[in-house]
Amino acid sequence: MIMTTTDPYAFLEACRRGNLEAVEQLYTADPSLLNAADSKGFTPLIIAVYNDQPAVVDFLLSKGAKEDSGDNSGNTALMGVCFKGYEELAQKLMEAGADVNRTNGNGVTALSFAATFGRQRIAELLLKNGADPNLRDVRGKSPLDHALVQENWEMVKLLQQYTTDNTGAERE
Repeated sequence: MIMTTTDPYAFLEACRRGNLEAVEQLYTADPSLLNAADSKGFTPLIIAVYNDQPAVVDFLLSKGAKEDSGDNSGNTALMGVCFKGYEELAQKLMEAGADVNRTNGNGVTALSFAATFGRQRIAELLLKNGADPNLRDVRGKSPLDHALVQENWEMVKLLQQYTTDNTGAERE
């Protein structure tokens, strides 16, 4: 069945379910759907990432989906993978150029999400790709502070390797 509707919600739903055939057909019928957003600001890429749909993510990125688009709270697809823990998708987004230091409306970065939710391997990827562990959210909390609150000592150790104090010196 060939889909010809240009309904953005049909496109978003196909992304959510990982129906690559429908995503491809709907995109062909209306390429403007690529970065359409629902009422919460969720784009096809954010939805595909949040629902762990790597084939759809690959397709969307290959067509030029904006990897740093944020929802109504400013949360990006990269922040979503840090919350959910999808390492493969985190890598894909960084390879596509996602800004590892972008902040949401509360000044929270992907690294802070990784620290808060104990996503050690994603935190390592973020740090290796230039994430700044010294960035603080609107409450003045750094990723290290979030790891300390969670009592995630492995994450604390990792972040301390990359964190500097106010003088710019590496922490021991």
